[in-house]
Formats: sequence, structure tokens, C-alpha cells
Amino acid sequence: MTSFPPAGTEAEFDTLTRQDLLPAVTSLTASLGLGEVVAFTEGSLPVYAVGEDLVLKLFPPVHLDELATERTMLEVLHGKLPIPTPGVHAVGERDGWGYVLMERLRGETLKDAWPKLSTEDKELLAPELGEALAALHSLRDPRLDALDPPDWAAFLAEQRANVVEHHRRTGLDESWIAQIPAFLDSVDLGRPPVVPLHTEFMRDHVMITRDGERPRLTGVFDFEPAMRGAAEYDFVAVGLFVSSGDKDFLRRFLTGYGSRPAEEFPRRCLAYALLHVYSNFTWYLKVLPAPEEPTLESLARAWWS
Repeated sequence: MTSFPPAGTEAEFDTLTRQDLLPAVTSLTASLGLGEVVAFTEGSLPVYAVGEDLVLKLFPPVHLDELATERTMLEVLHGKLPIPTPGVHAVGERDGWGYVLMERLRGETLKDAWPKLSTEDKELLAPELGEALAALHSLRDPRLDALDPPDWAAFLAEQRANVVEHHRRTGLDESWIAQIPAFLDSVDLGRPPVVPLHTEFMRDHVMITRDGERPRLTGVFDFEPAMRGAAEYDFVAVGLFVSSGDKDFLRRFLTGYGSRPAEEFPRRCLAYALLHVYSNFTWYLKVLPAPEEPTLESLARAWWS
């Protein structure tokens, strides 16, 4: 029986390719009585198609704590959203690695389909995506209480304390960094209800197919970074990676979500974007529409207005 490599640190995991892991993956799936395995090329964690109907997602030792989050979210969400989420078939550990065997969603990612979609297609999909995110945020289940962070206010305070250092590490220009403290001081995030968050609700993690001439949403996946927190934290990814500066798309998305945002909505979204765990404005500024002026106020209007 082929064993998984130790990969006890992030650096050790980063040196491994999906092909390096394939012998151990094949050995694992054979022990589960499963068939052919093919590696997916996308994703931060190793993921494999198992036959036509299943997907195997691996969690190396350095990311093993994320397995419980993925499992909890999949079990709670299954059948509860207006679009499918993968059902869980098996969960386990082997050689210090965790795995989740789940249903395979049909279609292609919205990211891959996006260039082929018409304006009308996108107008149809926007409110349906908003409805799906609203349904996720509305779920109440005691199992979700185990999600991090245990204290949302304390989490934000820690992110705020490290925000300048974080953005300097990403290579953000000092002219932007100099604006961050005063901007965050000026935004009142309040004490909103804590809800389950996907945190990476983006085109990469949504599946669609074409039903005749109309595109249909066929799933949302990738829940290992899920958290509990303010609903607007999820609109960081929506604004950056779904609407991507398209104000009409965002308006339609919000209509489906059932929200009429207050005037401060764009500024709060930008504040959460600056405080986000995976925030990288050096990258965002390269791929998203430029603001009218080189200010954070203008940036908030450009991406979340």
C-alpha cells in the first residue's frame, strides 16, 4: 500500500505535484473500492476526479484542520441552497493526510464559461447567484458554531492590527498603504449578525451548464476556507471576482440577494477587502477596472458601488 509523503510544513507541501501524489491516491481509492483517478489542475489543495461521479479532495497535514470545516459545510448545506452542493460520500485520514470523497458537480466553472456568455446570460445569472448566497447566509444550524473565528470582533481587531504589514508584504505601493489606517478608522463596521460565510464566492467555485439556450447554475463548491462572520465579508469576493467592477451585474446580484445596500455599503466592502485573510491589492489593481482617482474612496465606488 503506497503511503502519502509527510508534507508536515507548507514548504514541503508546495514541492509536491498532483502527479507526485497519484500513486498514494490510487492506492487509497483502490482500498475504497473505487475506480480510475484523474487529477484536476486547478485549486490550492489536491483534487481528483474518481470515475464519472465522484471527487476526492486531499488535505495535507499542514491543512488538516480545514477538513472539519469542509465536511461541516458540505453536510449542513447539502440540499439547502437553490443550487447544488456536493454530497459527502466518505471522510477519513491516512498517513496524516485527510480526505473528503464527495459528489461531482456537473458542467464547467463560471470562470471558464464567462468569456462565452452573452450580456443577457450574465443578467440572468446575477440574481440567481445572489439568491444562492442569501440562502447560505440564512442557514442556522448548531454544527456551524464550530466554524472559526470564535469571536468575530476579535478577529477583525487582529486583522486591523496587522493590516499595514500584510499589505506591505504583498508589495502594495506605499501611496495606497498610507491611506489604509485613516480609511479604516472612518468606516463603521458595526456589530452585524454572524452568519456562515463561503469567503471565496467567486467564478472559480461556481458551476454552470447550458440548458438549451439558457445557462443554468449547477453547483457551488470549495468550502474549506468557510468562516462565521458579517455577511458583507462575502461581498469582498463577489465584488472582486464575480461582478469585477461591473456595476449593473452587482446591482442585479444584490437584487437576487434581497438587499438594497445603504450608502456606506461600498466603503464597508472595501474595508472588509483590506482586512480579508487573503487580501492582495497589488494583484487586484492589475486585473480590475482602475478607479477614477488613486484613492481608496474612489476604489470603493469603482468595485462595489
